[in-house]
This record gives sequence, structure tokens and C-alpha cells, in this order.
Amino acid sequence: GVALGAWPQVAMEASELWVGFVGAGRMAGGLVRGLLQAGKVPASNILASAPSDKNLDAWRELGCRTTHCNLEVVHRSTLVFLATKPHILPGVLEEIRPAVGSHHIVVSLVAGVTIQTLQRLLPPWTKVLRIMPNLPCVVQAGAMVFSRGSNAGDEEAALLKSLLSSCGLCEEVPESYIDIHTGLSGSGVAYVYLFAEALAEGAVKMGMPGALASRIAAQTLLGAAKMLLETGEHPAKLRGDVCTPGGTTIYALHQLEKGALRATVMDAVEAATNRACDMAKD
Repeated sequence: GVALGAWPQVAMEASELWVGFVGAGRMAGGLVRGLLQAGKVPASNILASAPSDKNLDAWRELGCRTTHCNLEVVHRSTLVFLATKPHILPGVLEEIRPAVGSHHIVVSLVAGVTIQTLQRLLPPWTKVLRIMPNLPCVVQAGAMVFSRGSNAGDEEAALLKSLLSSCGLCEEVPESYIDIHTGLSGSGVAYVYLFAEALAEGAVKMGMPGALASRIAAQTLLGAAKMLLETGEHPAKLRGDVCTPGGTTIYALHQLEKGALRATVMDAVEAATNRACDMAKD
């Protein structure tokens, strides 16, 4: 590792973990906020690069260091997150390749780029992991999955998991699940927003003011999700518990079944997953 100026020799302890971000967009910003709020890594140990200052200003406000030089990020970090747009990544990998050493852990957030591709474009010994976050990482309620390349061992996987658990749910999975996660969770937050909007509009139709209806709809979703996670019950069991014989809920559920809600949502997850697979092939 090249120690430059005031940057000490890199070590594996989290307090001495030097974290770099190549690319400083929305997703990277969400992850870094999670790490900082959990106190996992001090802001002064984080360095981010981007071509312009547009995104970097927000990082400076958080107390992170910034640069326009991708190579500087690699030189000064042990754990390097790749967070560029997919079409830019091959050029970035070519640029940073000479600086990547056996002490580096390279974690890609880039959609549609396989571990195989990352390993081919980086030195053969590189410890590579691939992670797929989702937008609620920004509020520490993300759902992330990650997979490891052939040189990344249990130590690297444990480090990544302990860091990212501060951003939400974090599970290690086979790489083939990453496209499914994209359809279920990455895109899935948008299906939930659509559902929340529809719930609130139903209440507006019945005479409740829109802002109030939206807040109650959001809290209803949050509460339902929390019960699912904390009880570990099957959703069908919890749903059954709400349905009193002859009560309001079963009348409503009958309408949802008529509208084929379940089949439609299954189709949505399938369509997004297939699209993610297609994008990976391009």
C-alpha cells in the first residue's frame, strides 16, 4: 500500500479502515451516510472521487475528503467501492488497474456488471465483491445483497457485512440472485410507492385530506413491514389475523383479488428481473 502524506499505512481494524468511493452519486451517498451515522468509519477516513464538484460538495459537507482523481482513491484506501455508471466502468477499471494491490478489497455497486467481468478487468489476485443496494439505504432501511469473487474470503465478506448492516438488511447470496433482488427490492420500492399513492387516493375519494391520507398510508406500510420482520410470520398468517369474519377487511381483499393484485405484482417482479438480466448481457 502506498501511504501518502498524512495517510497512515492501511490496517484491517475498522477504526483504521480507509474507505474510497470511485463515483459519488446517489447510491454511494446513501451508503456513506449509513456508515457515518453508525459510526463505523470516521468521515476523515473516507475519500470520494467524481469528475465534477456537483456531487462532491455533499460529501465535503459530511466531512469526507474528495478528489477528481480515481487513482488517488485507490492509493489511499483499502476498501474501494466502485459506484460509477455501468458504461463508464470498463474505462475506470483500466485506469485504476495498475494501482490495485493484494491488500485492496474492491466492492462494486455497478448494476449489470458481473463478478467475472470485474475479475477479468482487474489484476488476477484482486479481492472482488459485488453488492446490490436499494435506495432506502439513504435512511438506513436498505435491503442489500452481496456476492464474493473467487479471491474474497470469509474475512472480507464479514467486514463488508458488518459495515453494511448499518445501512439496513444485508445478506450474502449466490450471484444469480442479484438480478432477482433488483426486481424484488431495487425496483420494488417503486411498486410500494405506487401502492401507497393508491391507498391515499382511496381515502381522498372517501373525504380525507390528501396530506393526512399520505402520512397514514406510509405509516401503515411501515407498521406492516415491521410486523413481518419482527414476528417472522408468513404474510398470509398476518393477513388472516386482520380479517374478522364478515368484517371490513375481507370485503376489501375481495376487490384486490378481483383486480388480480398478486398476479400483477408477480408479473412486475418478473419483468424487472428479466430486464436486469438483459442489461447485464449488453
